[in-house]
Amino acid sequence: MLVTMKELLDEAKVGGYAVPAPNVDNEHNLRAAIEAAEEMNSPVIIGHICGYNPDIQYFGRIATDLARRAKVKVAINLDHGGSFEDCMAGIQAGFTSIMIDRSQSSFDENVSEVKELAKAAHALGVSVEAELGHVGVGQNYAVDGKQMLTDPDEAVRFVKETNVDCLAVAVGTAHGVYQGTPKIRFELLEELTEKIPVPLVLHGGSGSGDENLSRCAKLGICKVNLSNDLRKAAIESLLKQDISGDGAYEMYNYLADGYKAKLKHYIEILGSKGMGGELND
Repeated sequence: MLVTMKELLDEAKVGGYAVPAPNVDNEHNLRAAIEAAEEMNSPVIIGHICGYNPDIQYFGRIATDLARRAKVKVAINLDHGGSFEDCMAGIQAGFTSIMIDRSQSSFDENVSEVKELAKAAHALGVSVEAELGHVGVGQNYAVDGKQMLTDPDEAVRFVKETNVDCLAVAVGTAHGVYQGTPKIRFELLEELTEKIPVPLVLHGGSGSGDENLSRCAKLGICKVNLSNDLRKAAIESLLKQDISGDGAYEMYNYLADGYKAKLKHYIEILGSKGMGGELND
């Protein structure tokens, strides 16, 4: 069932769990993500970064069609939307949510651009995610893990002025592989949860630690973005196989097996198992 991200995250906020947001770029890992969600009866937010697939319009047709046929609730989100044109392309492609990333801009610029795009998206029934503070990269974690954390008072202003449906916050995670040990600022997260009326989002879920992610879900994070760990698991699954003879024909099945197993693991960790609103056949 294709739904908006707002619907999924509002339910997660009430239920005290987080919805997994696996990143996909083609039909194969898209199918794997939806199948994993169906097998666990979990809602899922399919994340796609503009440019990862050469034809976002055609990819959108595939994604929305598979989502409508799914036995669980599925939202399609344009992750880290760049230009105004990119965000509009995602909406045109049928995505039910767009993440407008202006996190490296000044506060005023972030507010101005997000507000403009949110007004347009909401008029079309599309959910909007933005980011305040900035989630950096794991390879530079010694610096990025400490800088540009989300300020709670600024976040209150930001949500009020932009009318976003959910907010990605910087509380110590990072994108990609960590160089060092992730340190989550749980006290900051608790304060943000207390002050911010909309669901909170955590970027950089891969490698952040199962206990950390489980605790984040319990403390108010309603969506966790996942990419690197899922792709690694897919590749590791393929490398374990015997591809001599005709074994190579099973390549995509092997990749899917690894991707699905890792995503199902995170569904357990985030507490979304059984929350998918599974439809009767």
